[in-house]
Amino acid sequence: MTRFARSVSLAAAVVGLAAPLPVFAQASSGKPTVAVIQFTNGAFGKDSHDYDGLAKGIPDFLITDLSANSNIRVLERTAVQSLVDEQKLVTGGQVDKETAVKVGKLLGVHHMIIGVYMTDGKGNFRVDARAVSVETGQIEYTDRVDDKADNIMTAIGTLANKLNAGMKLPPMPVRRTGDASVPGAGTPSTTGAAATQAGAAATTKLPMRVAIMYGKALDLADKHDKAKAVELFGAVLKEFPEYSPARSEIAKLNKT
Repeated sequence: MTRFARSVSLAAAVVGLAAPLPVFAQASSGKPTVAVIQFTNGAFGKDSHDYDGLAKGIPDFLITDLSANSNIRVLERTAVQSLVDEQKLVTGGQVDKETAVKVGKLLGVHHMIIGVYMTDGKGNFRVDARAVSVETGQIEYTDRVDDKADNIMTAIGTLANKLNAGMKLPPMPVRRTGDASVPGAGTPSTTGAAATQAGAAATTKLPMRVAIMYGKALDLADKHDKAKAVELFGAVLKEFPEYSPARSEIAKLNKT
């Protein structure tokens, strides 16, 4: 998928980004298609950059939860990021609605999710997310979650369910309480359990420190620093061996 996305983005560069390329939407057999672009770090204070890893970590967590809905198609994070990097569509870590629409048209998706996250240095965490209709270019839904920092995974699971409902997508399936992870997370149209009956995903409860570590590993992988990325993914697994997305990322890196 990543190589294919590269080919699509390079072709778009040749024609001056003039026309949308609805390749992924066509491949989804009519299913609503969703992509999540990197989030903006809105943390404040002298340690704000310590949270930079979440800019890619949060989209990955959202994709894990949204992908459990077999009635929609969710693009891999790397497919979106490859396009963004190759076309230099994001500068300074800021992603606006116009950029999201441009990326969405190039990828041929129906919905783009963007957002910003904040911490206050006192253990509190907040994520604001917006769903953008690629067809109309308008914000179609906004929502937010607030929680303690170490409840980040539960909060993101709740946000995924809110976004799914707010975009009027087919309902999320009900996850068996206690499921530790989503098999095959990070791949489009992943099937399986997704949300608790309360509406929050029952994914592995990674503390904020480890969630940031995972996000930093994703960023290193994007920058083709394989050795350091594998090291950080391994550190995540050392503390949380059941977190399958980290294991999947290592497997993908070892194939390259």
